[in-house]
Amino acid sequence: MSPLEPLVRLVPVQAQPPSLGDNTADLDRLRRALLRPLQDRWPLTPLTRAGLVAERFRQAGFAGLAVVNDLAVGPELVDFLPERPAHLAAMALDLGTTHLEASLLDLLTGRCLARATRENPQIEFGADILARIHFAARAGNGAGEDGLNILHSRIIAAINELAVDLAGKALMQAADIRALAVAGNTTMVHFFLRLNTYHLCREPYIPQVNAPDPFRAGELGLGIHPAATVWVLPSVGSYFGGDLIAGILASGLDQSEKTCMLIDVGTNAEVVVGNRDWLVACAGAAGPALEGGVARMGMRAEPGAIEHLEIDPESGALSYATIGGSAARGICGSGIIDLVAGFYLARLIDIRGKFRPTRAVAPGRFIEQPDGLAFVVVPASESASGRPVLLSQVDLDALMRSKAAMYAILSTLVNQVGLSFNQLHRIYVAGAFGGHIDPRQAIILGMLPDLPLEIYQPVGNSSLAGAEGILVDRGLRQRCHEVVRKITYIELNVNQEFMSRFSGSRFIPHTDHALFPSVPFFSET
Repeated sequence: MSPLEPLVRLVPVQAQPPSLGDNTADLDRLRRALLRPLQDRWPLTPLTRAGLVAERFRQAGFAGLAVVNDLAVGPELVDFLPERPAHLAAMALDLGTTHLEASLLDLLTGRCLARATRENPQIEFGADILARIHFAARAGNGAGEDGLNILHSRIIAAINELAVDLAGKALMQAADIRALAVAGNTTMVHFFLRLNTYHLCREPYIPQVNAPDPFRAGELGLGIHPAATVWVLPSVGSYFGGDLIAGILASGLDQSEKTCMLIDVGTNAEVVVGNRDWLVACAGAAGPALEGGVARMGMRAEPGAIEHLEIDPESGALSYATIGGSAARGICGSGIIDLVAGFYLARLIDIRGKFRPTRAVAPGRFIEQPDGLAFVVVPASESASGRPVLLSQVDLDALMRSKAAMYAILSTLVNQVGLSFNQLHRIYVAGAFGGHIDPRQAIILGMLPDLPLEIYQPVGNSSLAGAEGILVDRGLRQRCHEVVRKITYIELNVNQEFMSRFSGSRFIPHTDHALFPSVPFFSET
């Protein structure tokens, strides 16, 4: 295992005190003493920290530990301690549209000390990115804040709560957290940094910044150590954020000799294909239904969510499993995919995704609702809420659009780089979606390409894993900048090939049956 090269280091210092013969300034004396351990790199010191560092160096008798951030531009001296602290911790954050997930790392050992998650409080102002961008543009008046400030303050408050939660679990204080690495989509990062999002959703879809420079936590009012360095993973386009850059780093896609693909499904579907020599990426709106975010009874992959489900094609008997084994509260993306694939194989839906209620294999499962026909997945007597878990035709239609968008994104991307799916060595599937999905069921739907199942590899929350790597691995921090320079981004918002492929993908599994040779085809509609 390679030694840790954390973003924040404690560097021992023993310097001669000043004298009439050596009147070097306190801060310069400290920086001169650091030249050898820092390999002759002169450390920079932020003006806001200079006086405090110099004073603490003198108070410690010119001996102790310098707190140094390892940045791409060189070392940054931000503090001085008289003795080794009980804790030297850093926080990694997956800044998601619906949820925030964070971990606390010990920078002396690399060990994970705690994990925590919470709902993104911005949901109050919009369930999706577009709604929040419109809210952010709302001007303030004499009685209240403008929309952007509201969204920014909510996310900062949530991050501070997470920091306190993590620190409490590790028996330390939030002020012991000396670094924060943040991975998120481009819009969420703009809200975090209080940047204008107006042009993100308007052609030609330009962010205010793609690669923010590291800054100190105190500049944003973050409730960790005020001198903690904050590293925000860079984005590439308006819909290709640092969360996918983190995924590339965590999966090792950028170092692979063979061509691979990474798929990360959240609010959007973000996809990258390539190897150590080149990377091409795109993103599109395929995510909400696939993570359970569109179905009326849809939910994230959390305890009580139906994650897997089977329907016997002959008898129509239905069995399911929930996360944690508790009573069903709803159904997450992987469960919806299993369910609809089961519908298709039992011929309870046609190739357009429309219910066939006359099928005798599911008596009593179809009921009429105000918005149309629905299928009873779990009866009220078995659910956690005492209400039935349903999947309606409206939900089915949303899934059909999402699955078509997903396959269209994947097929457009591989075609744009002159490849076929068969030339991919590995397909990494990230996020909670990737951790629960059964690739075979997704293939039946025509959502993922018809490839051997061993090609698909779940990689968990690669966004958080990449942020964790930034905190402890200098090589990964260097790769982060290289990945950004290497990526070519394809904008699907104006891509005619994508629209054409989307139309052909709105059937199960596809209008071109030859693309899915392993999936049964039923000719009747």
